[in-house]
Amino acid sequence: MNIRTILFDLDGTLIDTNELIIASFTHTLGKYTKQPYAREEILEFIGPPLKDSFMKIDPDRVDEMIATYREHNLKNHDNYVTAYPTVVETLTHLHEAGYQLGIVTTKVKSTAMMGLKLTGMDHLFETVIGLEDVTHAKPHPEPILKALQELNAKASETLMVGDNYHDIEAGHNAGTHTAGVAWTIKGREFLQSYNPDYMLEKMSDLRDILGV
Repeated sequence: MNIRTILFDLDGTLIDTNELIIASFTHTLGKYTKQPYAREEILEFIGPPLKDSFMKIDPDRVDEMIATYREHNLKNHDNYVTAYPTVVETLTHLHEAGYQLGIVTTKVKSTAMMGLKLTGMDHLFETVIGLEDVTHAKPHPEPILKALQELNAKASETLMVGDNYHDIEAGHNAGTHTAGVAWTIKGREFLQSYNPDYMLEKMSDLRDILGV
């Protein structure tokens, strides 16, 4: 395996935003619905674009719910978000070793950059593909293919790393190698069922896989 480019999902992969996301969904659903949602139900909303999740709740009020969610999310962002163990040091080492690093996320780019700056990683990535940069979100291959185009990289020399099935399927659809992360809130077994090429127990496992 000759990997020169590594693309990462952001939330749940590099930075722990799970409780922030759950809190923002809980706040929004409490405002727009009368039905109480259990934590397990809210977990199903993590991963897809907000529009897709809120369409399932109330197609007529999607824009309102997105605005409410983002207002809560941004207001509380810095109180929740941290990088997962070994992430910052591993990515710093890979960057210094000459690997091309990129972000492919279903968040809007401005919010993604908030998380990267808060955790001190914003200088490590040569491209950040956000929701507004594509017509089709993951698991469609478009976000990955756009990142590859910007980096002038080959799919066969690229590894896509993520915490959700959208990331693994997008990698498969784009022709890249794939790696899941065992710390996914969806559960290791759930992610393993989508057949990633690798399963990382911690981000520093990348150094062993790549021989760095």
